[in-house]
Amino acid sequence: MNIREVRKKIKSSTNVKKITKALEMVSAIKMRKAQSEAIEARVYQTNLEEIIKKVAAKADPKLSLLLQTQKDAIDRTLSIVISTNKGLCGSYNFNLYRFIIKNSQVKNSDFIVIGKKGGLFINSIGGQVIADFADNQPLANVSAIFQLVIDGFTKKKYNKVNVYYNKFISTLKNEPIAETILPVTYKQEESFIKEKIEEFLIEPDPRVLINQLLNSYVEEKIRDCLIQAIAGEHSSRMIAMKNATENANDVIYNLTLLRNKIRQEKITYELLDMMTAKESVES
Repeated sequence: MNIREVRKKIKSSTNVKKITKALEMVSAIKMRKAQSEAIEARVYQTNLEEIIKKVAAKADPKLSLLLQTQKDAIDRTLSIVISTNKGLCGSYNFNLYRFIIKNSQVKNSDFIVIGKKGGLFINSIGGQVIADFADNQPLANVSAIFQLVIDGFTKKKYNKVNVYYNKFISTLKNEPIAETILPVTYKQEESFIKEKIEEFLIEPDPRVLINQLLNSYVEEKIRDCLIQAIAGEHSSRMIAMKNATENANDVIYNLTLLRNKIRQEKITYELLDMMTAKESVES
């Protein structure tokens, strides 16, 4: 390798470093915004779940189809897969794909995909995609996704609805999980069970109130999963671009040492040639 080739590689690595550094900064800004939205969404979702626990504990499950397991429905699952539209986010999508393959029955499921990467993956494993929401603004499609989910479950096309996504835990950690959003189930903590439930009056009607609460819960659950996935995506992309920038720095450093070494060798050989020529003339 000559010095010209080394200089070209240094220039190329420097350009790559500029790109990865810019992507890292953009992802950091988006990550902060997405993280704040994810934290705020958790508070609302937690309070909504608490209300449903209190009301559902005193209500008959027959009041809403969303509380009932559709035993006479087709033995088929509707799965919502939340992935990304773009790459350059490390193992974010790969971990989700591996989790889906391990924990879902592809042949017995229909899929709603959010993100281009997820759509390509489901098609590659032979899954049936009934709706593809590959959009740069996925939160704008929550109402449409919710309507598809409710119609499919209440019309007994599916006996279960799951969401597969990467849950945001921290900037350095995302965990692929699956959550069942229909039928609605709630786990009562031991302290809540022991607590004496106060008598309260449901107005205007238990059926109307429970249906509205459960519909809001399912829609907000889909939105919350999307927000968590978006926060995890930007965190993963920021970390991936940071690692890429550091690797580019290492490559540039090593190539610079190699360039200096080649240049010093060239100077040494030229000096030796000059000394040899001088000794020849003198002799």
